[in-house]
Amino acid sequence: MKKLRLILGDQLNLQHSWFQDCDENIIYVLAEMRQETDYVKHHIQKVVAFFQSMRNFYTTIIERGHQAIYFHINDSENPQDLEKLILFCIEKYSVEKFEYQLPDEYRLDEQLRRICSQLKMNSEAFDSEHFYTTRNELSDFYEGKKLLLMENFYRNMRKKHHILMDGSTPVGNQWNFDASNRKKYKGEVPIPAAKNFHANVSTLVVQINEAGIKTFGNIDENNFSWPTSREQSLAVLDYFCSHLLKHFGDYEDAMHTNEKFLFHSRLSFAMNSKMLSPKEVINTVVSFYHANETYISISQVEGFVRQILGWREYIRGIYWKEMPNYSQMNVLNNTNKLPDFFWTGKTKMNCMSHAINQSLDEAYAHHIQRLMVIGNFALLTQIHPDEVDSWYLGVYIDAIEWVEMPNTRGMSQYADGGIIATKPYVSSGSYINKMSNNCAKCHYNVKEKFGDKACPFNTLYWNFLDEKKEYFKGNQRMAMMLNLLNKINPEEMYKIKIKANEIIENMDSY
Repeated sequence: MKKLRLILGDQLNLQHSWFQDCDENIIYVLAEMRQETDYVKHHIQKVVAFFQSMRNFYTTIIERGHQAIYFHINDSENPQDLEKLILFCIEKYSVEKFEYQLPDEYRLDEQLRRICSQLKMNSEAFDSEHFYTTRNELSDFYEGKKLLLMENFYRNMRKKHHILMDGSTPVGNQWNFDASNRKKYKGEVPIPAAKNFHANVSTLVVQINEAGIKTFGNIDENNFSWPTSREQSLAVLDYFCSHLLKHFGDYEDAMHTNEKFLFHSRLSFAMNSKMLSPKEVINTVVSFYHANETYISISQVEGFVRQILGWREYIRGIYWKEMPNYSQMNVLNNTNKLPDFFWTGKTKMNCMSHAINQSLDEAYAHHIQRLMVIGNFALLTQIHPDEVDSWYLGVYIDAIEWVEMPNTRGMSQYADGGIIATKPYVSSGSYINKMSNNCAKCHYNVKEKFGDKACPFNTLYWNFLDEKKEYFKGNQRMAMMLNLLNKINPEEMYKIKIKANEIIENMDSY
């Protein structure tokens, strides 16, 4: 029986059971499609990374003896649409059965279900063999529970998969070392240069431009640093263990104007495209830790494991539990538009300038930059979550909807009303000052709430609390903040609100 097997751009898993044996009756198909480049405007580095990784994957499976066809973005026969692609290949290659791996995005899952329902042949979906959990495992775990606390899920995962466990006891005698992961980086520890592959992708950039794909952001075509093969991905993992892991946890939440990556692994693209699995990443890191316990502390490793085994699996479970309604949630009724400086990086706010320009230059920012700087500003200025979603999904190289949307719409923008976060992640400028050196050379004064030089985060923070106080009045975690809000005298509050409205109406002037 002649079979057609579809490989999506984020299913580049050479370890999948599909590829263990060669079969001349199986044809794999990969395609660079306008359907996938155009549903949101993407960063140029994101498009390059996926296309180059897909091409490398195709070359590898061909070299291993598999039958495969590949559609480049400008191929004349490329249908540029998933349904047309499948029907074209079925007819051209006289296919008798269609097979695919379960996609991780709801829109593609629905599209493939619909396509298969209309095919006049058998079709079958297979697991992607990537995650620790099934799609529904989180839903089953929280069944009957009111709060979906990640910590409970994380501890269960540690026990179930016996990761960083000493029998039934967590290594280090505590589950979570988050309190040890909040150091401000002051340059006291040298940071090794980020792993860079110095790839020349100029030909691919020309092809993308010739195809008319609209992108944004910057790229050094002669010095592309992201991994686009399994071998390169494994090299990044090895580099992280050898050079960065020993200080990762300490400075996990830190920001610094001279350091774009600090001690972060930059493995997210390799994992989200499935060139690496979370299991091999965690097993490698934990094994390295056990072999080097004399100079690597448990707090460094646990913080990393928590991000993958805890948060990454948790976020995926929330996505499949709550979709499709999740994509429409906007409980705070925020309606404002993103300012232009999200696309240009031109702002006088030093923290926002660094975080956004880094995002435009690198297609990357670490979780605190995304959450407590850019996301914080978007929420305080009450931007519509659709606008925030689209920007985050487009700008970051690792952003695929299953991981981007719950992190952005839920964790960052509180649009889900507390499904993920028990309170909104908003702060004044004081948090940014505590965790970075951004405020020292900023145009604005981090200690002022109103006036020409007042830090916009301060003004917007108190205005946001005042605007949303009715919604949060029953939230115990917001009680202290609301009590402080009530202590601001009316005259001062009036000045704050006037200034906040001015900022919101003229965001590109700040």
